[in-house]
Amino acid sequence: MAKTNRVLDRVAAKPLVKSRQRVQDHAEVLTPAWLVDDMLDLVKDQTDRIDSRFLEPACGTGNFLVRVLARKLMTVRARYGRSDFEKRHQALLALMSIYGIEIQADNAQECRTNLLSLFAAYVGAKAGDDWMRAAAVVVGANIVVGDALAMTTVGASPESHGQPIVFAEWGYLGRGRYQRRDFRFDRMARSGAARPGDAHHDVFQPMTAYPAMTVAQLADERGVE
Repeated sequence: MAKTNRVLDRVAAKPLVKSRQRVQDHAEVLTPAWLVDDMLDLVKDQTDRIDSRFLEPACGTGNFLVRVLARKLMTVRARYGRSDFEKRHQALLALMSIYGIEIQADNAQECRTNLLSLFAAYVGAKAGDDWMRAAAVVVGANIVVGDALAMTTVGASPESHGQPIVFAEWGYLGRGRYQRRDFRFDRMARSGAARPGDAHHDVFQPMTAYPAMTVAQLADERGVE
């Protein structure tokens, strides 16, 4: 775990304020690691679950999400440390369970990089291999440049701006295979309108459902911009 600890220390050591202008424009002040840990301790039963999903609606550079992933990876190590096959696949599932929305594109990219660095340190993945390419597809889909209040994307072009935010729901089917289904964030936010047992409500209808895929097949998919 020495490599993963070094990644956590590197992320924690970064300044909490990038510039006064960003504070004025976006109220951007990152959360210190000690406070993140105190807050996550309040939901420890969830942070210790590999497949519990976390969404940070203003994820910044990933101070929360990186430490959530670190806790999940500790659970992976405790349960699957003796099997390299399961350890790696469960670690990817842990990464798949982490989501973020960030209005600043540079922050979102740094968040993705931080998550990938921690994942790579844990599984021993190398740049360009199937594991890193698959993980890059995951964080590309899960960490979205957008406005969490409007539930729409933010981008430099009409095609990438103002579109409904879409998140991927990932599942592990076992034996090295994953399932992906895409859902609109605004519909999920209205889930309270769905009645129990109403499987046909639009909340439960994926926009896209993908065939089961292996890590190698996932690595060949294009990431979400």
